[in-house]
Amino acid sequence: MKGYGTISEGEYAVLTVLDNGPGMEQETIDRIFEPFYTKRVMGRSGTGLGLTLVWNVIQDHGAYIDIISNDQGTCFEIYCHTTREMPAGRVYSLQMNNLFGQGERVLVVDDVKSQREITCQILDKLGYSTDSVSSGEAAIEYVRKHGGVDLLLLDMVMDPGINGRETYDQIKEIHPDQKAIIFKRLRRNR
Repeated sequence: MKGYGTISEGEYAVLTVLDNGPGMEQETIDRIFEPFYTKRVMGRSGTGLGLTLVWNVIQDHGAYIDIISNDQGTCFEIYCHTTREMPAGRVYSLQMNNLFGQGERVLVVDDVKSQREITCQILDKLGYSTDSVSSGEAAIEYVRKHGGVDLLLLDMVMDPGINGRETYDQIKEIHPDQKAIIFKRLRRNR
């Protein structure tokens, strides 16, 4: 089958992600997985590496991707090989209790108040102890004043001020072993 690449014959599980936007022109589809290719304003909405990372993960797993786009929207289909073989060795079951926190301290850093509130509510219900700040600069000050936390949860793009990566780099100068998750959420007009 011919998609973005040639898909060999076999059994696949297909993950489909689609939207109902205006679609993409062929030039964009042809370049969409190129490093640093973006139609957005650099420095404000990302680096152009997101789909390059997707492409690399798909290639590393021997999977395939197909893109269909028209004026009704864009559809990404990811084809992952399946197998009927049973896994070798012991099968581990996931216990829900292992996912709950034991009061570990998490600092949520996000410039959007509602996102901070929702994230803290979820983590609190899961047994974590949360606090939040609205900027990278406030996170650095928090860590200077209160010491390190068990985990930083950092928004990558914050406006105004420094981004999540710069925040993490500066906090690591204060607490070199600080753990963090840096995320980038899709932004809509506020």
